[in-house]
Amino acid sequence: MIKRYSLDRMESVWSDQNRYQKWLDVEIAVCEAWSFYGHIPKSSLKNIKKKAKFSVKRIEAIEKTTKHDVIAFTTNLAESIGKDSRFIHLGLTSSDVLDTALSLLIVESGNMIKFELDKLIKTLMKMSKRYIKTPIIGRSHGIHAEVTTFGLVIANWLDEMKRSRKRLENSINICSVGKISGAVGTYSNVLPKIEAKACSILKLKPAKISSQIINRDYHADYFSSLAFIASAIERIAIQIRHMQRTEVLEVEEPFLKGQKGSSAMPHKRNPILSENLTGLSRIVRANAAASFENIPLWHERDISHSSVERVIGPDSSILTHFMLDRVNYMLANLNVYPDNMLSNIWKSNGAIFSQNVLVKLIEKGLTRERSYKIVQDTAIRSWTQKKDFQDLLSVNRQITKYLNKKEIRECFSFKNLFANAEFVLKRVLKSK
Repeated sequence: MIKRYSLDRMESVWSDQNRYQKWLDVEIAVCEAWSFYGHIPKSSLKNIKKKAKFSVKRIEAIEKTTKHDVIAFTTNLAESIGKDSRFIHLGLTSSDVLDTALSLLIVESGNMIKFELDKLIKTLMKMSKRYIKTPIIGRSHGIHAEVTTFGLVIANWLDEMKRSRKRLENSINICSVGKISGAVGTYSNVLPKIEAKACSILKLKPAKISSQIINRDYHADYFSSLAFIASAIERIAIQIRHMQRTEVLEVEEPFLKGQKGSSAMPHKRNPILSENLTGLSRIVRANAAASFENIPLWHERDISHSSVERVIGPDSSILTHFMLDRVNYMLANLNVYPDNMLSNIWKSNGAIFSQNVLVKLIEKGLTRERSYKIVQDTAIRSWTQKKDFQDLLSVNRQITKYLNKKEIRECFSFKNLFANAEFVLKRVLKSK
C-alpha cells in the first residue's frame, strides 16, 4: 500500500512531540537490548514499555531548572515509570539518544520527501512525452540559439530530478545510523552488542565509530541532497519565469479564478509560484552550508552544532517537501502555448538555422572559415534588415554556387530534430 504524506505531517515530524517520541523509542530500544542480554529483568522491561510516558509541557517545566533537555526528559519518564526507571538511560550519554533520534527523524523526513519527488518525476515524465514534438527556441545567454523541443527541455529537468532522487536515497541510507557507545564513544558503560541490538530494533546500522556524537558529515550529506533538490526546482522555476514574460509567453503559471496579480494593476498575472520557489531554494542551500560548518567540532564533541540543527533540520526538510508539492502543482497545471513557441522561433527571420547552412557548405568542400563568413554576413543582414534568411540565401551567389534551392530548404526543416528528440527522451526515460 502506498503511503500518502501531507504537508502538515511533515511539520509534525519535527514537532516537539515527535522529537521526544523518537527519544523514547531510542531509550526503550536500548532497554530491550539490555533485557535481551539478561541485564534488565523482563518484568521491568514490560513495566517500562507499559508506563513510559512524557509530557512536552512537563519536560519544558523541568528544563527551566535543569537547563538540560535530556535530563528533563528522563526525569519526566521516571515520574511515570517509577522504580524501574533506573534502567532508563543505562550506560548512555545524551548524544546516544539525541543523535540516534536525529537519524530517525532524517530517515522519516527523507522518505516523505522522496515520496513527493517521485510524484514530480511522474509529472515530468508525462509532460516530456506530451511535448517531445513541440518545437521551441533554445536559448544560450538568453539569446535565440537553435530550435529544440519543449519535451526535451522538460526531459532535461527530469534527468536532473532522477539524479536528485538517487542522492536523496543514498543520503537516507548513509544517515540510517545509530550511536549507543556512551561518553566519548568508548563503550565504557555500555556494550557494542547492546548498540547493535538497539540499532537493529530501530532499523538503523551502528556507526562504525563515534566520538561522543555521530560525525556531522553524515547529516551534511542529507542537507546537501536537499540543496540539490531545491536547486533543481529553482532551475525549473527560473526557466518558467523567463518563459512567462509578456514578450515571450510560451508558458504561464496557473492563475485561479479570483486570484489577483497586483494591488494597482488589474491586468497582472505574475509568476508568483516560481518566484517563491526561487526564494525558498536560497534558504535550503544556505542551510546546507551551515551543515558543513557543523562538521569540525572541538575534540570528541561540543554543542555548537546543536543550535544549528534545531533550525536547519525542520526548516530544510519542511521547505523541500513544500517546494516539491508546489512545483508539481505548478507543472501539472501549467498553461502551455505551442503557437507562441512556434512564433518565437521565427522572430529571427530564420537566421537561427545558420549552422545547418554552415555544415552543408563545409560538406561541399569550403573551409570552415570561408563558410562561416559567408553565412554570418547573410545572417547579420537578415537580422538588421529584417529580411527572410532563406530568401537571402537563395539569391546569394556565394551560396547558390554550392547549394541548390532544395538543399537550402532542407536547412530549415524540423525533421531531424524530432527524431533526435525522441531518441534522447527514450534514453532519459530508461535511466534509473
